[in-house]
Amino acid sequence: MSSITIIGTGNMARAIGARAVAGGNTVEVMGRDQAKADALAKTLGGGATAGTWGAVPSGDIVITALLYAGVVPVVAEYGDALAGKIIVDISNPFNATFDGLAYDGVTSVALEAAKVAPADASVVKAFNTIFRSVLESGRPAVFLAGDDASAKASVEAFVESLGLRPLDVGDLRMAHWLEGMGLVTMGLAGNGVGHWEFAVGVDEFTG
Repeated sequence: MSSITIIGTGNMARAIGARAVAGGNTVEVMGRDQAKADALAKTLGGGATAGTWGAVPSGDIVITALLYAGVVPVVAEYGDALAGKIIVDISNPFNATFDGLAYDGVTSVALEAAKVAPADASVVKAFNTIFRSVLESGRPAVFLAGDDASAKASVEAFVESLGLRPLDVGDLRMAHWLEGMGLVTMGLAGNGVGHWEFAVGVDEFTG
């Protein structure tokens, strides 16, 4: 099993944390509001603990369960506390009208986070194509991207511990397109599917 630190105390932090605890992983929660971090750790149970904001995370895998605008600043703020860690960015950088991405060019939140992370940290993009309600009760595929094969293998093992299927889409440059997939899921929810209780996946046809 994996050792996980979740930075954030919102709905996605709760959903991932609950599945992580159920999967037998060691879970630590960190939040700027210590009371919220303490409360979430208590709610998760299973030995989950609350760390102190800005301290060295106890988890080998650090999940930034934050709104997209907070990811890069928080990675920069933690600085050397993230040395040697696997940083998992789950954010979606949607614009204000949810019909485009919030940046120009072929970059991503994950790529920008990698620029400010310690040199020996590894950034992986994952979980961003999954709605919170589906993550809580469904069995969605988890697409992931990253440059370090060992880091991706660790994240894949964590995803499998959640009872989910990891699908590697390539190096960290692909995080841009995963963020685009997040935008596609929003379009499907508002149009062709018409609700939030679904996830994008892969059907294999081998016959």
